[in-house]
Amino acid sequence: MSEQTVNADPAELAKFSDLAHRWWDPESEFRPLHQINPLRLEWIQAQFPLAGQHVLDVGCGGGILADSMARKGADVLGIDLAGKALRVAQLHALEAQTPHVKYREVSVEALAAEQPASFDAVTCMEMLEHVPDPASVVRACAALVKPGGWVFFSTINRNPKAFVLAILGAEYLLNLLPRGTHEYDKFLRPSELAGFCRASGLQLQQSRGLEYNPLTRRYWMSGDTSVNYLISTRKA
Repeated sequence: MSEQTVNADPAELAKFSDLAHRWWDPESEFRPLHQINPLRLEWIQAQFPLAGQHVLDVGCGGGILADSMARKGADVLGIDLAGKALRVAQLHALEAQTPHVKYREVSVEALAAEQPASFDAVTCMEMLEHVPDPASVVRACAALVKPGGWVFFSTINRNPKAFVLAILGAEYLLNLLPRGTHEYDKFLRPSELAGFCRASGLQLQQSRGLEYNPLTRRYWMSGDTSVNYLISTRKA
């Protein structure tokens, strides 16, 4: 895949690369990822026990989810196009002596062409709202998983409530995230993501919402998918 056709926004890659050294600081801009990681890990594990499975984490960044899945016994490959974040992930794996986790700087579309139907599960968390063509990512994730395998997504709904909470609230009022982290136009309604999944041969299994209380600074899973949400799918 040529540089011109890579499904990534150079500004988005630069943004996360500039913050790379802070990925593993739980009090940094990545505090929300550290806080929600146990929730999403438990949600994945409840549907798909990770031990002994070959798992791909798409858009892995500094490796927070990939590292935790490896510690549950999975053999994990994390991929991203932000090189600095990947180097942080690799360094953390060395320092923490995390077993069975590797990282590669490659697009999901290029890996799908190289290794189709190679993984027992694919995770793609908090990534679809940062790419120009999310449908292409979904197709590639579907191509990479084995028949009967699982693909897990999480992203942000597109509606006025999500704009107020995920952008105005999280970035400007509460300073949970750096300003400019998200662009409203890139948010995805659950119906749109479900459509991409069906078109790619993925069958919806479960959807859950992720909520946040700014007073208690606590996240929890719920049935409310109006802002942050997760969906699990299986390949037919």
